[in-house]
Amino acid sequence: MEKLWTGRFHKALDSQVNDFNSSISFDSRMYAQDILGSIAHATMLQKGGILSEQDAEQIVSGLQAILEDIQSGALQIDPTAEDIHTFVEAELTARIGDVGKRLHTARSRNDQVALDLRLYLRDQISEVAALVRALIEAVTDKAEEHAETVVPGYTHLQRAQPIVFGHHLMAYAMMLLRDLDRLHDCNKRMAVSPLGSCALAGTTYATDRAFSSKLLGFEKPCENSMDGVSDRDFAIELASAISILMMHLSRFSEEIILWCSWEFKFIELDDAYSTGSSIMPQKKNPDIAELVRGKTGRVYGNLITLLTMLKGLPLAYNKDMQEDKEAIFDSLDTVKQCLAVFAPMIATMKVLGENMRRAAAGGFIGATDCADYLVKKGLPFRTAYKIVGEIVAHCIENGLTLETLPLAEYQKFSPLFAQDVFAAIDLDACAKKRISYGGTSPDSVRRQVQYVREALQTAE
Repeated sequence: MEKLWTGRFHKALDSQVNDFNSSISFDSRMYAQDILGSIAHATMLQKGGILSEQDAEQIVSGLQAILEDIQSGALQIDPTAEDIHTFVEAELTARIGDVGKRLHTARSRNDQVALDLRLYLRDQISEVAALVRALIEAVTDKAEEHAETVVPGYTHLQRAQPIVFGHHLMAYAMMLLRDLDRLHDCNKRMAVSPLGSCALAGTTYATDRAFSSKLLGFEKPCENSMDGVSDRDFAIELASAISILMMHLSRFSEEIILWCSWEFKFIELDDAYSTGSSIMPQKKNPDIAELVRGKTGRVYGNLITLLTMLKGLPLAYNKDMQEDKEAIFDSLDTVKQCLAVFAPMIATMKVLGENMRRAAAGGFIGATDCADYLVKKGLPFRTAYKIVGEIVAHCIENGLTLETLPLAEYQKFSPLFAQDVFAAIDLDACAKKRISYGGTSPDSVRRQVQYVREALQTAE
């Protein structure tokens, strides 16, 4: 296939250099966006009298036929083409003759590739957002189901205070809601069209960039043509948002892995989302969660690739920028794959509430409530804190818990203790009493579930 830039050169490109220079292997996925961008460009050229109505009609119908043929499989993308832009233009010219060569009037591959990437990423954001929404819904459903299931809350991976499992899950729902918001923000800043920026300086033709922008669903054209072709902030911002999203999935995965272990045994994953061992028949491994945790690193690496690729580039376009696509495409492919398996993994996991409660009973996690009990009897909190600390130490030495320590023993530490102390440190009561906004009481968890569901409706 003849190169678009052969006029200046007297010698064919070395075959190894051609392979090194080519991007068709990865940018071919943008064929639909490339064709739709070209249709909008041709329509704009015809509107401004730059293309005749007859030529524009031939170009648009030819492009539509190419799109249909690629989608149906009737036309295969040539792997020897330099890039998807070259392939589409060459195929158009082969079908409709020299009229096809008029399509590239008043544009460059520089603004064309910037346009295609924006269009493609905007479509991908919609797909990722839909998967995030599905995961949020799975998490909130599970949280509502376990709004009264008591589990130890942890700090430093040490049992700290009693909470309900639904509260723990809703923390992840809030993280994911922020991820969804970040994706929407990325889309807003991506809704600026570079088409018509040409190579870097604009064009001598009287183009209507606002018109072509509107045809493609953008809010407006970019204000500076050099920025239009050299900007990849939108790709970095999306890579960053995906990295944060993957970080949240990785944290969630780490907890799922812990909860599945025999040391915790808080949950059991469905067989469809677990694997076994080739040598140990008893094993049921949380491989899906482990893979999500592992794949987070490659997404971080893609973000660093984009930042490093751009950090030293002078304006405007440089061939280095071809490296943007594989990095952001891989991040998108990875996060979609992870989200697609994560939501059903959460929806089908079995929560072992009795094990959770047993763990909560054995970790002195009612100690703060015990101290609060003394505070309500009139002691300063620091004094109450010290007394309860001494009680915990005594229980540990004697193999007791706060629940099993006799009242007579309590009263050796303070005469303020009475029979009602046992109601104060009851695990269910401890969770239900945390009624502050955003707290772990069952009613609070249900309110959080409602908040997230309403937020999802608003975000539609």
